[in-house]
Amino acid sequence: MELPSALSPSKVASFTHCGLAFRFSSIDKIYEPPSIHTTKGTIVHRVLEHLFWDYEPGYRTQEEVINQIPRVKAEYADDREYTELEMTAEDEAVFWDDVRVLSLNLFRLEDPNEVKVLGTELRLEAEIGGVTIRGIIDRLELAPAGALVVPDYKTGAAPKVQYEGKRLAGVHFYAAMCEATLGRRPDRIQLLHLREPEAIITVPTDQSLRGLKVRAGAVWKAIESACARDNFAPNPGPLCSWCSFQQWCPTFGGDPAQAPRKTRDEFGEFPATSLPADTAA
Repeated sequence: MELPSALSPSKVASFTHCGLAFRFSSIDKIYEPPSIHTTKGTIVHRVLEHLFWDYEPGYRTQEEVINQIPRVKAEYADDREYTELEMTAEDEAVFWDDVRVLSLNLFRLEDPNEVKVLGTELRLEAEIGGVTIRGIIDRLELAPAGALVVPDYKTGAAPKVQYEGKRLAGVHFYAAMCEATLGRRPDRIQLLHLREPEAIITVPTDQSLRGLKVRAGAVWKAIESACARDNFAPNPGPLCSWCSFQQWCPTFGGDPAQAPRKTRDEFGEFPATSLPADTAA
């Protein structure tokens, strides 16, 4: 089977969770319909992107967050990710009310007016552990004392303590991509869980990034082997209830050979984002 041209942090996690689901998504490229949760996350990210990129410190207020919601609602009015949800008027009211709550919860975690933004929704690409990794960073900032910080917004429930490490794996990839692209390792990476709200913060180290490179290389070798042998095994578990590919999964009586091939584009090609020269200082 054809190897993917690159991986994203989420695709690395996808393969480790279920090889067959990874194949359907990244090799066969089967279209995955949107869900309430994924679309809501995308929209909250967009609201906060407007807040930080369109407004200077001192003007990032809760009122402005509320003002952005009708703007974003108009942006997504005809977007397939939103229209395919086919919500009733009542469902839409609940949806947008929750978008408002999640967006405003950011103010319970930080003061946006103290954030010096270097970029939002930054697309980066770097070779990590012999693998091309592509990803989108929600926000890159300089803290008041000059620390380089990579926050990542999460709209789902915060993990239990024993699972925090797995959730932080993605932002460790972002730290490695920043170091490879900008020449400077972030001083702090953090998950901002907007539901609770709760912040999970960690500091990337030589050891953590070495481990990340080893893991990325091992996952890539496993993907190469699975492609060569056309052998992507399912991994039944709690995530199955959320899977879009059950009809072709042998766990549910399906046949992977019947799955359609390449019905959507893969994660798009893009160049590394240019940032201000003082970013790597």
